[in-house]
Amino acid sequence: MKKNMGQTDKIIRVLIAVVIGVLYFTHTISGTLALILGAFAIVFLITSFLSFCPLYIPFKINTREKIN
Repeated sequence: MKKNMGQTDKIIRVLIAVVIGVLYFTHTISGTLALILGAFAIVFLITSFLSFCPLYIPFKINTREKIN
């Protein structure tokens, strides 16, 4: 797994996951929507902590800054 996610990308994903968590725990979202968004939140957190997004590979996306 080669890291392909930059700092800004990771921060945005964590913020989205936190917002989804807050919406769930305040009962703003529930049912099927809560399950689907919860799954997305978990994936966002995992990919953020690993700095790797498998969906970036086929599209050749790399948001990580290059170090000289």
